[in-house]
Amino acid sequence: MRVGLFGGTFDPPHLGHLVTAVNVRHVLKLDIVVLMVANDPWQKHGTREVASAVDRLAMVEAAIKGVDGLVAGDDEISRGGPSFTADTLIAMGNRYVDAELFTIVGDDAAATFGTWQRAREIAKLSTLVVVDRPGSPLVPPSEFKWNRVEAPRLEVSSTDLRQRFVDGRPLDYLVASEVLSVISERGLYGAEKYSVEKLGAKKS
Repeated sequence: MRVGLFGGTFDPPHLGHLVTAVNVRHVLKLDIVVLMVANDPWQKHGTREVASAVDRLAMVEAAIKGVDGLVAGDDEISRGGPSFTADTLIAMGNRYVDAELFTIVGDDAAATFGTWQRAREIAKLSTLVVVDRPGSPLVPPSEFKWNRVEAPRLEVSSTDLRQRFVDGRPLDYLVASEVLSVISERGLYGAEKYSVEKLGAKKS
């Protein structure tokens, strides 16, 4: 079995995350890609308020509903405390016995991979995958071996999306309507001010 780990804060999950996961799964012929929701993203301590892990998991579950091969991961939430990729890979190895594991990161994260907690352990436990911007391949740290996947790069920022909720700007085609429904129902990002229709959710 070939299993991809695509970790993130997902605050909120957007179409750029889904495009990355689907394309990596296709290119590397992975059985599943686990979108692992960070319980406590320690890298963001002191920078901004982060939505609760339970809310972010609910948004990821809504985002991937019906998408073949994508799975929402709650291992880091269940484990509690700060989220470290090495610990998650160990847990996934115990869950998917004898599976080949792949750690998927964007080009910006790959550039600083050497500063990650237990980076060498991550590289030992899994195959590293860097998602390149088409036409602009990154040169990741050469001390690690990388698989490269080129995928369409949607310039969607979770930071911009959170501000759009505050400003009331359109969210059409940036966030799945199912995610917008969760945000509206839970009153996240100031969304209690708006109906789902005003947020830009498209009714099917």
